[in-house]
Amino acid sequence: MTTATPKPFRSTEGARLILLLGALIAFGPLSIDMYLPAFPSIGESLRASAGEVERTLATFFAGLAVGQLFAGPVSDRFGRTKPLYVGLLLYVLGSLGCALAPSAGVLAGCRFVQALGGSVGMVTSRAVVRDLHSGAAAARMMSRLVLVMGLAPILAPLLGGWVLRVAGWRAIFGSHAVIGVLALGAVFAILPETAPAGRGRSQPFQAMARIARAPDFMGNALAAALAQAGMFAYISGSPFVYITLHGVKPEHFGWFFGANAAGLVAVSQLNHWLLSRSSPERVLKQAVRTAALAGLALVAVAATGFGGLWSIALSLFVFVSSLGAITPNATALAMEHHAKQAGIASAVLGALQFLLAAGASAAVSASHDGTARPMAVGVAIAALLSLAALGLARRASPPGADTAATT
Repeated sequence: MTTATPKPFRSTEGARLILLLGALIAFGPLSIDMYLPAFPSIGESLRASAGEVERTLATFFAGLAVGQLFAGPVSDRFGRTKPLYVGLLLYVLGSLGCALAPSAGVLAGCRFVQALGGSVGMVTSRAVVRDLHSGAAAARMMSRLVLVMGLAPILAPLLGGWVLRVAGWRAIFGSHAVIGVLALGAVFAILPETAPAGRGRSQPFQAMARIARAPDFMGNALAAALAQAGMFAYISGSPFVYITLHGVKPEHFGWFFGANAAGLVAVSQLNHWLLSRSSPERVLKQAVRTAALAGLALVAVAATGFGGLWSIALSLFVFVSSLGAITPNATALAMEHHAKQAGIASAVLGALQFLLAAGASAAVSASHDGTARPMAVGVAIAALLSLAALGLARRASPPGADTAATT
């Protein structure tokens, strides 16, 4: 199949493009964190139990995982921009459905649709980075995207709480629809078509299997996904640990949450500087080691009570901050040798992250015992497995071997 040459990327568009791609990746955390403060109001309004409301979060995770597996092959086949238009429109429609939902079941279904649409932007952003850059340059660009993406966990709960107080929980999903419309306009105005020319038909499931068997991809992808799983273990357990166990006032919890997110953003920018002096592999290894040490320290604090709240907060701060170097480097290294099918590689990477994250969140909830141990053990296991995954990456194919060649 013959395709048009992608629109050239101009350096003057760099800042706008980074802002747009970072915002598209942030659709997931924005759509999650912004409505968390509204859980009690949603349950009361829809006469739903806490479990029914929590299932609306589970269906969103499922939609993100499933959606990325479809969005990747489609973006490789039809380009980056056209599927993104469809995805953002689906996100807007799903958001409006959530805003009008008459029951928790309908809300869960509309959240699934919303996630399917939002997943396209997440896949596309990573694929565009790989279309434009490789190696350390790709990792540096991913660090810039983390700067934008990292603002979502800081601002989303605050914004959601404000909208909830002013206009109610349905307005939160209405604001999601508005954000989707603005993103649609920005994509039309800013995003060039970056997919390689000469794209042909491919067998997406065969390509996914090939990519998943590549040690360079799977080792780095697992390192990133397992680190994210530790993040979701923290997100699931921290409200109980901080508020119930250590008496932090609910209105002050956001400061702890925001401080960790700020640490992640700061390290992502430190990572950008480090990559001008070291390789992505070396920086990644040190970051994962730091995360593992922080996880072990967290287990020790949870088991002994040494240092109380502030020792837990410090250990979590170090762990979450380390993700600012793990995520961009592991993502860039995972996709390095898969330029011809960057969309499929991005899809597998994203689906793996959210599947493991959902599993970690569920495990922490299921093992709740009234202490900080389930959260601490979940974080530590995820970090240690992330470190082990780097051993698989060292078995990678030699540079230049594109194991995901177009079929």
